[in-house]
Amino acid sequence: MTVAVSAYAQSKKEMTGSLPEVVVTGTGTQHLLKDAPVQTEVISGRMLRNFSGKSIEDILGMLSSSFAFNADDMGAQMQMNGLGNGYILVMIDGKRLHGDVGGQNDLGLIDPHNIERIEIVKGASSALYGSDAIAGVINIITKKHREEGLLLENSTRVGSHGDIRQHNGIGFNWGRWSSWTNFQTQHSDGWQNTATEDPHQTEFPIYDSRNKTVNRHTNWQISERLSYSPMKGMELYASGSLYWKRIYRPSGKHPGVDVRTYDMEYHNASLSAGGSWKLNKTDVLTLDVDWNKHAYFYHFTDTTLTEGYVDGRYTSYFPYFPDQKELQSDQQRTMAHLKGVFQLPYDNRLSAGFEWRYDWLHAPMRVVGGKASDNTEALYVQDEFGLLKPLQLTAGLRLNRNEQFGWKLTPKLSAMLSLGNARVRATWSKGFKAPTPKELYYRYVRNMNGVYLYMGNTSLTPQTSDYYALNGEYTIGALTLTATAYINKVKDMITLVTIPRTQAPGDLIVQYDPVKVREYQNIEDARTSGVDFSARYAWKELSAGIGYSYLDTDANQYDSEHDVMQKVVIDGTAHHKGNVFATWNHSFSPAYALGIGVYGRMSSTRFYQINGNGKGYQLWRINTTHDIGHSKHTTWRVEAGVDNIFDYCDRSPHGLHLGTTTAGRTIYASLTVRFNQGKKLKNTYKSNLNQTYKNEED
Repeated sequence: MTVAVSAYAQSKKEMTGSLPEVVVTGTGTQHLLKDAPVQTEVISGRMLRNFSGKSIEDILGMLSSSFAFNADDMGAQMQMNGLGNGYILVMIDGKRLHGDVGGQNDLGLIDPHNIERIEIVKGASSALYGSDAIAGVINIITKKHREEGLLLENSTRVGSHGDIRQHNGIGFNWGRWSSWTNFQTQHSDGWQNTATEDPHQTEFPIYDSRNKTVNRHTNWQISERLSYSPMKGMELYASGSLYWKRIYRPSGKHPGVDVRTYDMEYHNASLSAGGSWKLNKTDVLTLDVDWNKHAYFYHFTDTTLTEGYVDGRYTSYFPYFPDQKELQSDQQRTMAHLKGVFQLPYDNRLSAGFEWRYDWLHAPMRVVGGKASDNTEALYVQDEFGLLKPLQLTAGLRLNRNEQFGWKLTPKLSAMLSLGNARVRATWSKGFKAPTPKELYYRYVRNMNGVYLYMGNTSLTPQTSDYYALNGEYTIGALTLTATAYINKVKDMITLVTIPRTQAPGDLIVQYDPVKVREYQNIEDARTSGVDFSARYAWKELSAGIGYSYLDTDANQYDSEHDVMQKVVIDGTAHHKGNVFATWNHSFSPAYALGIGVYGRMSSTRFYQINGNGKGYQLWRINTTHDIGHSKHTTWRVEAGVDNIFDYCDRSPHGLHLGTTTAGRTIYASLTVRFNQGKKLKNTYKSNLNQTYKNEED
């Protein structure tokens, strides 16, 4: 319910240009952005429509300076302020996105056309959201369709390299019932920025490799959300989704390098049910129950003799034939979340909740015994104390119990001092992250110049962190300036470490004969620190912004081969990142409006312990939007632009790290048609928006 209200408020702001944004992620409760006690970065609906991004990686990478991506077949390889996927909690409408519990979420599950706004909270948020929130939280808030009657949407986007993005939506709202059905499909032919293999990872120089920088891939998703309001202030809902993805891997003439006999295929599914009950004007109860599944297969394209299980017994030479599949992992998660928000005397707002989570992993070829599971329960409470205005305090505490690692307390304390047009925010919070079943039990091999063996480690201990941040914000008319200094100290950080072959289990050495063995281990300690700066200007038809992020990281890591401690830079660190944008929108007539936007992002060298560093880069983009025609119920929009205007490519050999996997100069265009029969409730809708804003001011 709170997310829906936030979306309403943002929609009205974009209709009138005057209503401040409402955010919910930092505290789990509604606040005007300027009054949020926890600093929140917002990518608004207006920014999203001007930018016309094809993916969530595209959007975050270009519109925020804090993110870096290095996508491969296993996922987005996202990093935020020095910490990677496994430390970033990604949510859709306040619910966890489910993917590879080893830390790689498939961001293709997010339909960019269906995003209303994005809220980003940096730093440990475990007190409110639990494990996986050490680096921060990204909350994707989807569009809400509340108009009476029927709504139909169609959006088709095409671009270079066979890029196709299709979105369809069907919504209705009749009486107490509402429904939203969303379909999306994405396809790319992929591209190859170089045909050279890294000579250190091959037996002989290869300059005609078939390996691509980004492989051809296709995915589709269909989702449904049905809701019913049995009485005023109460909403019940049920939702579900199906998702399929296939990555087509090329086959060349160099065995062990670019000869592939199988593609990679993913099957996701989800079911959810729950509801919210507004007890009075200020108090609300919510209950959500969710089940999610993420399955990963080898889809064979040629006859292959490989290891497998037949009737529960292992064999090292089992034949697979074209179009047969072998399950690599099936990860399922069930969660229940009960939450209440209550207004107490003396301007206190109390949030309290209970969470139960069960993770189950089935991986016949990659886990000893084939299966593993994990169970966690948590109680949390948070108090927002506003009596001391202009000073506001927020304090939270979470009690976790993990079946393998016991009890853990994670507190958080935030304070905000309001001084006219200035805000000063300070935050201290502790983070907690238990090892995942994959980090504990998983094992897999990678063929490069020989076999690399990657192993889980049952001796791992939970990771904890202390996050400190000081933020200043100042508004001068249409200009808003923000600066944040932070330090995040992570203890017992888990990462892959190269170990001697003699320390690996003997049966795995015999089975795989690896040239290198890497194992998940707890680093002794790690630290990320930096400064984020942003400036945004919005006045009438013009908006512009710049962002800069300075990052420094280090970790003390035990080198078991030489029996010494060594100081290392966390993989993927870039000391300097930035972004810039400028947009102009003008309505020439009721039948035509034009928008023009120029965007740039930059990064210095990204550092890695092995396989080379990623080169620094800068990428520029121009996008145009054209709202055409004028109809009572139908709108049309054309978008067209050029990405990577100056044709930059990182042509480092395959096997080495890249600064960016972006192709050369590309062009794209899209057409969106929207039919909305919902004029009947427009006046009521605007009235509700005004009341929402009034309640927030009160």
